[in-house]
Amino acid sequence: MLQSVEQHKPGAEAGRTCDPVSLEIIRGAIAAAQSEMEALLERTAISAFIREKKDFYTALFDADGVMAVGSMVPIFGDMTGPVLEAFPADTMKPGDLYWYNDCYGSRGAVSHSNDQVLLAPVFQDGRRCAFVMSWAHFADIGGIRPGSISPDATEIFQEGIIIPVTKLIDGGVTNEATLSIFHRNSRFPEQSVGDMRALMASVELGVRRVAEIVDRFSPDVFSDALAQLLARTRRLVRERLAETFDYGTHRFTDAIDGDGHGNGPFKIRFALTREKGGDGEDRFVFDAGETDDQAPGPVNYIMNRGVPGMALGLYYLGGDAGQVCNAGGPDAIDEVRLREGSLLMPRFPAPLGMRGLTTMRVLSAMNGLVNVAGGGAPAANSAYVISIMRGNFRTEAGQLERFLLADGIGVGYGARPNADGIDAVYFVAQENYPVEFLELGYPVRLLRYGVVPDSGGPGRYRGGCGIVREYEILAEDAVLAVRIDSVKNPPWGIDGGMGGGVGRATVNPGTERERVLAPLSDGNRLVRGDILRMETGGGGGHGHPFDRPAERVLDDVLGGYVGVDAARDNYGVVIADGEIDRQATTALRKKRPATRRFHRQEYVDALV
Repeated sequence: MLQSVEQHKPGAEAGRTCDPVSLEIIRGAIAAAQSEMEALLERTAISAFIREKKDFYTALFDADGVMAVGSMVPIFGDMTGPVLEAFPADTMKPGDLYWYNDCYGSRGAVSHSNDQVLLAPVFQDGRRCAFVMSWAHFADIGGIRPGSISPDATEIFQEGIIIPVTKLIDGGVTNEATLSIFHRNSRFPEQSVGDMRALMASVELGVRRVAEIVDRFSPDVFSDALAQLLARTRRLVRERLAETFDYGTHRFTDAIDGDGHGNGPFKIRFALTREKGGDGEDRFVFDAGETDDQAPGPVNYIMNRGVPGMALGLYYLGGDAGQVCNAGGPDAIDEVRLREGSLLMPRFPAPLGMRGLTTMRVLSAMNGLVNVAGGGAPAANSAYVISIMRGNFRTEAGQLERFLLADGIGVGYGARPNADGIDAVYFVAQENYPVEFLELGYPVRLLRYGVVPDSGGPGRYRGGCGIVREYEILAEDAVLAVRIDSVKNPPWGIDGGMGGGVGRATVNPGTERERVLAPLSDGNRLVRGDILRMETGGGGGHGHPFDRPAERVLDDVLGGYVGVDAARDNYGVVIADGEIDRQATTALRKKRPATRRFHRQEYVDALV
């Protein structure tokens, strides 16, 4: 292995294609560089959504801007294309850094305005060899309300400042005036400054690490290695697509509840066609053109054309440590069809701030498409819940001070064909805020934090459970925005599995002052002493609930995931005094209920 590294130093056998051993070394090296960029960003950012929530991603690209390795996040699109269109590659030089958050200008590469993208080229001896990118969610960039995201928004201008593709650093010289304009638009400029410094440092580190890899192996070997990795992923994904999808068209429909303005539900309709091309090779065509029209409220999602292939690619990679997340997934799809003016390709300036609930439904719909074709994808998951609390608290010195708490709360994920769904997941590698962090940093006290019993869809494999958080408000006043979906259209179960439970937000539960908040709403007033209970939904189940071993149902009951009544009614397992009543269970399970392919509030053969 060491000999292989040495023989590819600059000047050694220039132009030689990358051998298999060096390929695996380079694969590990670029993955390590990406991970190191993320670690630096996490440890140096100021705002909680980056530092604690970990709402950031990094990626590396080849010399042409094709993604060579990225985070395992299936919502990436073409991140470099917008920059290369505004600043041709031949005009770039060492020390340049490019910046944007323009959702429409980037064709959905970045999908809401809070996410800031920084991209830098990597050179060796004047030759462009790669690009590196860091991307993170900034807490506040202006807009209609603190946090820049609100269900009340009706156009993207209300969601904060828009940065078109801009050269932030020109040959090592930073455009400080542009940064000043951006930070001036934030209600929390100190956080904005600190987060931007962390983001810039992450990219600088990535440039340095990739340059070291290129220097070690030579630009030609490095370039060939990336090309091989891309080809390998594309080949694997296309093979798996052919195994899953027979010739013809396969369809699936999912839905989000509404847009917070009284409109909805909105249907997301997908079709994937496998056909023979004119050259005799298979063609895979993804079509979302029949999706409903765009929403007046901020649930629209500009689905970049790379997203379907990225999502399917990550599904087929299945966490294989020998593979990397790259553009081979998107390249495996021959054509992606979207309809302008639809929920997934809205017209400017439609609002996008709450697009997260739509992206989660898109991913569930992709799972449904795989299942309709005979694959073994998970059941549907809930969309992670967001609560944004803004207000004033009194310091120890008696002064009123502004605060902003954006708390993303985990949900239950869908059960798999061979395993339960995951409980209490926010999104991929992102995390729920710890109790200690919340109480130390914000004027709240956590009274309760745990899973919501019976929120996971019953099945041979149970859907993951959602979360309950109960906050005591210690601020003098606050205005709360809530984002909960899948209430009217719960996550679906499959092959006998039942749909997941739904979420809700309640103020002062169990008292005469109790009020249930609209699941997608803003302007909800809170005062000191109020109790806010947030409950999130669970994932769909997989397989007939009566096929779940009674012992596992008992474990669920004892663990607080399933109630005694639900164990009897949904699983046919009778539990008394912490033990299984074998005789009653056997008798009950003989009355096995009939099921159909999907379940969403009731069993159906297809979701349409």
